[in-house]
Amino acid sequence: MISVVIPVYNEEKNVAELHSELLEVFKNLEKPFEIIFINDGSADKTLLELKKLKPVRAISFVKNSGKSAAFDAGFRAARGNVIVTMDGDLQNIPADIPKLLAELDRGFDVAAGWRVDRWRSYFLTRRLPSLVANWLISLITGVKLHDHGCALKAYKKTALKHIELNEDMQRMVAVQAALSGAKIKEVKIGFRGRKHGISKFGANRIITVLLDLLNFYFFERYGRRVSHFFGTAGFFILILAVLTFLWAFVLKLFFATHFVNTPLPIFTAIFVVVGFQFIFMGVLAELIVRNRGKSDNSDRALYKIAEEFEV
Repeated sequence: MISVVIPVYNEEKNVAELHSELLEVFKNLEKPFEIIFINDGSADKTLLELKKLKPVRAISFVKNSGKSAAFDAGFRAARGNVIVTMDGDLQNIPADIPKLLAELDRGFDVAAGWRVDRWRSYFLTRRLPSLVANWLISLITGVKLHDHGCALKAYKKTALKHIELNEDMQRMVAVQAALSGAKIKEVKIGFRGRKHGISKFGANRIITVLLDLLNFYFFERYGRRVSHFFGTAGFFILILAVLTFLWAFVLKLFFATHFVNTPLPIFTAIFVVVGFQFIFMGVLAELIVRNRGKSDNSDRALYKIAEEFEV
């Protein structure tokens, strides 16, 4: 069974057409399927439009919670052993889904869409930032993809078993799957401009991507051993304290430069204090992380569901 998970936010004019295109695709595929729309706190009539569709499953959030939260809700609700994700703005083309499913049939765990000709006319404002962002993500994570931000992807459900979706980390789902051992294949797909509604893309997206990448790198490498990060920094700073003290001692011993005539003792004291602060900060962070893992997670939910229905 194939579960299609689609986050939507203020897409009242797009959901019906997208649903119709998906029905046509699965009519030709002749495979069991379900279409799950995640209404991410839309302020327009998106929810009313979803209630007119059939067949459909829908989950509606109390408020806008972001695409990561929407994917998390969709993954949890999905009944299929294959999950397809896509955007709800009609820029992803449902007819490309069979290409992704074919790669899963060939033995891959993840098939990732690559929008080859996207933003050719907006090189400086959109294409260049996208190229840089994808290059950075590939460089830092080691998962080489041309289009990490493409929502159109297909996953075997087993590849998502150990995925943790935090805020604004939806573009890292395929990366997390690959780092957990999933075999990933990139597939060239089409792309079309938005027909209705307002684009959610803005200049702040570049900053968001960089911050998400920094968070992902930190938590992927040090998430279970936070004290190692702060401890390493602390001991490095203490080494600087030792070196500055030795330098001051050498100046005193061989060049008759008294300690009061050089700022090195002050630097030594600062490095010692800051170094121990980092070390104890790491211990404190480790305690917080371990206690957080034992505590109840209900108050840290990414989203709150207002309504669910299936037709």
